[in-house]
Amino acid sequence: MKLSARTALPLAALALAGLAACAPGTSDNGAKSDDKSGTLRVWLFQEVNNGPKQHVVDRAVAAFEKSHQGAQVQVEYIPVESRAQKIKAAFNDPGSAPDLIEYGNTDTAGYVKDGGLAEVSAEFVAWDEAKDTDPTAKQSVTVGGKIYGAPLFVGVRALYYRTDVLKELGLAVPRTQDELIATAKKIHQSKPDLYGLVVGGAYTYGALPFLWANGGELATENGGKYTSALDAEPARKGITAYTSLFGDDNCPAAKCAQMGGNATVTAFAGGKAAMAIGGDFNHAAVDAGAVKGKYAVVPLPGRAPGSIAPAFAGGNNIGVLKSSSHRTLAVGLMEQLAGKATQRELFDAMGFLPTYTDVRADVAKKQPFVEPFVRTLAAGAKFVPASPGWGRIDSSLVLPTMFQEIVSGKKDVAKASSDAAKRMNDVFGAAG
Repeated sequence: MKLSARTALPLAALALAGLAACAPGTSDNGAKSDDKSGTLRVWLFQEVNNGPKQHVVDRAVAAFEKSHQGAQVQVEYIPVESRAQKIKAAFNDPGSAPDLIEYGNTDTAGYVKDGGLAEVSAEFVAWDEAKDTDPTAKQSVTVGGKIYGAPLFVGVRALYYRTDVLKELGLAVPRTQDELIATAKKIHQSKPDLYGLVVGGAYTYGALPFLWANGGELATENGGKYTSALDAEPARKGITAYTSLFGDDNCPAAKCAQMGGNATVTAFAGGKAAMAIGGDFNHAAVDAGAVKGKYAVVPLPGRAPGSIAPAFAGGNNIGVLKSSSHRTLAVGLMEQLAGKATQRELFDAMGFLPTYTDVRADVAKKQPFVEPFVRTLAAGAKFVPASPGWGRIDSSLVLPTMFQEIVSGKKDVAKASSDAAKRMNDVFGAAG
């Protein structure tokens, strides 16, 4: 998610998603009417600097109200940190619920299980712009083959590296995962005051590209039921590759085991690391740091020369609540807020990457820093299991615990991954 720096603060975002996923099932909250006029209530996330987002939203709302006489729109910006409790309460009290909400894309399955989101499959298929939606973004609004919203933006990670450091040491930009690991260790050997590639034991979404690049998966699905795949050999290869970066030859476990994504990007921006795995949403923060003008970004390399490691596709969506008494109008407003024109404006105002492949190609031409992230998405980004249990798995730190057990030497990869797989399966089983 962006909960951009935010879905991008995916660990924090998913921890909140876990609270939502644990919400009790709601009673029948289906709407009894579909009014074609009246006030539509919308909850969107409050940004750190909300002015530019609000300006874009105000323009979209004005256009909607102009084309829908008799309809008014009331937008409330809610704090990301308390969203889980607020949205859970809305699901359980339809009388006070909004018609539309913005939500993190990892929340979808949990919110569907809670009975809060309306299925909009037919409307989505009939919506002309939707045909250009990135497949992974579409997957983030899909549960059990049915669609429960529209993607609003995506967030993805790539490799930030210090151009001056690589030039000074005569090192090439890594083209494979093995080269990346070797280059990181060469840098740290030559410059002990720098992490070669700064990594974090609590940085789940920095670790997953290593797992996926080696053919591993988080889980497999059969008939809507999920089973962890962390203990399969391909996943273990990826886990081994990632955890090999923790140690005195690159990023000492004592310092790096507890780091999350924000901490790794902060280390890079502050000039303490030669490379880092960061998102498109981290660009402004890095530019505001000590390395401005001394870095570049390329897709994170995969196993084969020139290949791109699959990245986690974070982002946010917009969905209609099942309890809305203005379903037709709410779907129309969803399409207005998540449509191509609004997504272009949100990119210009906030840097949010569009979910449409054609719009994304256009903005990449306008802003060169976007290009490696667009290439990463085009190469095939991946998503978390569409299980209502995923939020609980993440909020209980199953993957960070596994990484930390390995890098601390408490367990080997086989034992740690087997234990993590068992914990995942317990949650998947309880989630149904």
